[in-house]
Amino acid sequence: MSDRDRAVGIDIGGTKIAIATVSAADGIVREATIPTEVERGFAPGVSRIADAVQRLLAESGWRPREIEGIGIGCAGPVDRARGTILNPHTLPGWENGDIVTPLREAFARPVRLENDADMALLGECHAGAGRGFDPVVMLTFGTGIGGAALVGGEVLRGVSGEHPEIGHVAVDPRGPRCYCGTSGCLESLASGSALSAAAAARGLGDARQLFARARQRDPAAEGILRDALSAVESATGTIVHALLPERLILGGGMMDEHYEMFASAAAAAVARATMAPPGRITVARAALGNRAGVLGAARAAMRPRTEE
Repeated sequence: MSDRDRAVGIDIGGTKIAIATVSAADGIVREATIPTEVERGFAPGVSRIADAVQRLLAESGWRPREIEGIGIGCAGPVDRARGTILNPHTLPGWENGDIVTPLREAFARPVRLENDADMALLGECHAGAGRGFDPVVMLTFGTGIGGAALVGGEVLRGVSGEHPEIGHVAVDPRGPRCYCGTSGCLESLASGSALSAAAAARGLGDARQLFARARQRDPAAEGILRDALSAVESATGTIVHALLPERLILGGGMMDEHYEMFASAAAAAVARATMAPPGRITVARAALGNRAGVLGAARAAMRPRTEE
């Protein structure tokens, strides 16, 4: 097996960081999860990541020179060219932190930083719900809403190679103001943080309590969820007509328990997409769970940017 068949994948979230050694032949070889602990600062966070990578390499029986590189998926925005995190929303205190340079120096291997939604999609398309489909769009529902697209076997990039923010598609100009600057975007209405904010404003607790109250037929809770699912339906209609994906994947922590209701909303939009080929677009649950990000990041590291 050559070093081109081995890499380390890292997925940085707001509360947890997943790390894995990955081989092209065997998939995940060793894996670990450490707390992000943004409050402890950026430099200690990078140090803990480096320690975990070193430990997993040793457990895998690999030396750093025997891997192609290290891929990192991080909640965006990120600056891929500079290797810096630009996210003050879920990683406060880590913004403008250069995560690439210290890891490259520590392991003497190439390191690349990418948006976590892009890496989750890449993982799903390689070994999960997106395998064999193209184009594919993936939406990840958690604290925020990430979105990514794969077209012609490649992750869709925008101008200057930037990540398109599909989760910020505007659906209701009268909706809540989002940090992105838009009122009523998908994330501001249907993300976990949006649902918690709407629930708290009505004295209904947080998002988890909101879903529980809705199951008990609480009218206020049902109304908030109805607005969220309407946002999902509207956004899906826009995404379907704009990108015509063969498959729409729904992932993220919220889909563990609430996939069916969100998938029903998305499927309703697909069924009404009169400008899309009938019967050709399917909605599916993400298959890899929390492993999608590390798998995608490792796959990206196995392929240098010069090949893109």
